[in-house]
Amino acid sequence: MATIHRPNRGSLAFSPRKRAKSHIPRFRSWPEAAGEPRLQDFAGYKVGMTHVIMIDDVKHSLTEGMEISVPVTVIETPAIRVAAIRAYGMDAYGEKAIAEVWATELDPELERRINVPKMESNEDSLEELGKLIAEGKVSDIRTITYTLPKSLSGVPKQKPDLMETGISASDNDRKFEYAKSILGTLVNVSDVFKDGVLVDTAAITTGKGTQGPVKRWGIQLQKGKHSRQGSLRQVGTLGPFNPSRVSWRVPQMGQMGYHQRTEFNKRILKIGADGSEITPDGGFINYGLVRGDYVLIKGSVPGPSKRLIRLRDPIRAKKSGFGEPQIQYISKESKQG
Repeated sequence: MATIHRPNRGSLAFSPRKRAKSHIPRFRSWPEAAGEPRLQDFAGYKVGMTHVIMIDDVKHSLTEGMEISVPVTVIETPAIRVAAIRAYGMDAYGEKAIAEVWATELDPELERRINVPKMESNEDSLEELGKLIAEGKVSDIRTITYTLPKSLSGVPKQKPDLMETGISASDNDRKFEYAKSILGTLVNVSDVFKDGVLVDTAAITTGKGTQGPVKRWGIQLQKGKHSRQGSLRQVGTLGPFNPSRVSWRVPQMGQMGYHQRTEFNKRILKIGADGSEITPDGGFINYGLVRGDYVLIKGSVPGPSKRLIRLRDPIRAKKSGFGEPQIQYISKESKQG
């Protein structure tokens, strides 16, 4: 008799599939990088998708050197502002925030998100933080940045999105000096990334609410004979009599979507400053017109339009790098059908 082989349907890798705590994705690690200090992360808002015609520069590809059509995701990236410097120290339980220095002049919209600390001058706080670094009590220096969605016509909100951003440098002294130089200033996406580099993208996926096991896990519909006592779309069994509990591996109904997902090594094909270069006739569906800075990411990015997308230096970067992409054409055909 043949051996029946039927693997489980649906990946268990992301269990439990709960709703994300916040619409702002979180990075829990930062790559170690040398060279000139700069921010390791930027944020923008997803616009939609289009396609470009470019020269294939992937080595050993069957179409290397030829023109190919590549799908791209458009992300509008207005300037972000550096609100504060945060210092971390090590204790028995790991890293812990030990000091913060906030900028004296911040946008009034930030009050919609948090209670902004009132500081007439931050010179004394910066001096104290410098002493902590000199004494070796600081393990890492990061910045607190926030977006300015008020400047976008396609995102109907004024409340900024606040996040923590790492700094790429070899030691804390260089990180601290760079953080002081940009404290309270605006940073553009062109100051952080360049055309052709690889980045990691993080976003909250599209929420689909409560769904049954067929849609959520991909299990088969029951046969008609097996479903006389219930629905065709329910799981066949919850498990054995013993152990007398329902395992978390059993596909059941529950939350689907609105989870944080991080995708590695996504390539930036173009960074532009004029949105009219890519905006199709009639604008992007569910977004509208792109008027300011934007980024074209090769392939898809999680989340619906208007969702916050974070771009980080690649933590699993490929050894073989890419040059600057040679884009021949950007589609501006209407997306309205």
